[in-house]
Amino acid sequence: MKLVMNGALGRMGRRIIALGAEDHDIEIAGAVDRGDRALIGRDIGDIIGCGSLGVPLCDDLAAAISAGAVVVDFTWPEAILETAGICGNARIPLVMGTTGLPKDRLPEFRRLTALIPCVFAPNMSVGVNLLFRLAAQAAAVLGDDYDVEIAEVHHRFKKDAPSGTANRLAEIIAEALDR
Repeated sequence: MKLVMNGALGRMGRRIIALGAEDHDIEIAGAVDRGDRALIGRDIGDIIGCGSLGVPLCDDLAAAISAGAVVVDFTWPEAILETAGICGNARIPLVMGTTGLPKDRLPEFRRLTALIPCVFAPNMSVGVNLLFRLAAQAAAVLGDDYDVEIAEVHHRFKKDAPSGTANRLAEIIAEALDR
């Protein structure tokens, strides 16, 4: 699987590239980030400390996707629709891990990705997705007789608060309670 990492210099991007470099079934085919301009053109493996991968960091997703079979995105909410449009136009599958897209923009995201395989999830963890299902069941069973409060704690590097996970959990509970 050829993978293009959008958001390559972020915490998730660095980790996905490092894990992909260790997996014989994954080829890191592109690394995109609009952060540190001084790093553009340098080998992404050297930048993140996993050894040379022969993949230069670039700042142009449209140029990078020609080398890839799938784009994995962990960037910023403001870039979600641009990324979806680029992948949709190029017919490149997209795994979108970036959260924070306003609900009123979701129809546009769906339109842009309608012709490509796309995973768009606020959290990729199996455990958290199980929590989503259990929370819906608990809310439905407990009903309006119980108050619901969501509290979350993150590391100091967390960029979004409340997180996409917490927002999705709240949506699921509200749907189960018909609110």
